[in-house]
Amino acid sequence: MSAVTPELSLRPAGRLRRRRVVNRMMEGFGTAAALLAVGVLVLVVVSVALRAAPAISWHFLTTPPALFGAPGGISSAIIGSGLIVGMATGMALPVGVLGAVYLTEFSNPRVAAVIQLCLDILNGMPTIVTGIFVYGLLVIGHVQSAFAGAFALAIVMLPLVARASQEVLLLVPQSLREASLALGVSRWRTTVGVVLPTTLGGILTGTVIAVARAAGETAPLLFTCSIFNPAVSTDVTHALPNIPVLIFTYSEQPDKALHEQAWAAALVLMAFVLVASLAARALLARSRRKLGQ
Repeated sequence: MSAVTPELSLRPAGRLRRRRVVNRMMEGFGTAAALLAVGVLVLVVVSVALRAAPAISWHFLTTPPALFGAPGGISSAIIGSGLIVGMATGMALPVGVLGAVYLTEFSNPRVAAVIQLCLDILNGMPTIVTGIFVYGLLVIGHVQSAFAGAFALAIVMLPLVARASQEVLLLVPQSLREASLALGVSRWRTTVGVVLPTTLGGILTGTVIAVARAAGETAPLLFTCSIFNPAVSTDVTHALPNIPVLIFTYSEQPDKALHEQAWAAALVLMAFVLVASLAARALLARSRRKLGQ
């Protein structure tokens, strides 16, 4: 008797067809969600740009706000925001990086878990709570100042810098540390001379992302740096003009020209965030290429 050879069919079975259908449906949902996110961003940018077009000009960018009469510009607010964010970065960057180094290189797992939880809670804390805290700490009994505003923004930036630096430090191959230690180099010199230079691009990326977020924060500055002279100033012991508070103030006014200036200031702020985000992506790509070599 001859053996019966079973027929093999190359057509997909019912279960395989269902999997393919479900796979295509999920791919479609994912693509639609991505397009929706991009569409929302485009809608916001175009809407702001159209409303800002009547006010945006070189004069708007190079003159300070006017007290009376025709609306001025936002040059003093640009300078003030730059000083405040710069001071906040100077406070948050070293603390965040050193905290990340401690978590990844020196702490035991239990202590690291507690600190990470604290950083996550701080990152999720509403910024208005941070503003009230700094108001009670540095403003009550004193005066509003750019330093108080920078301190509030530094609290907002700290968990972002720390967590981003920690993630990049964890990407460094353990073999680099072991090779350095095998040559007799101490642990702290291994961290400073081998680990940190490798992660510089990633740390800068996290810092740029934190700067982009802090530049648009309004709530902390309303409590710490909102009563200011619109003239150009660099005295950080007093409140300085800044773009977020200027947008909030102009949007509350009945003058249509001030509303247009608020939209124009918002466009300038969005342009800064866009440039900062592109710079962060470029630094991150460079850091990944360096780690891959």
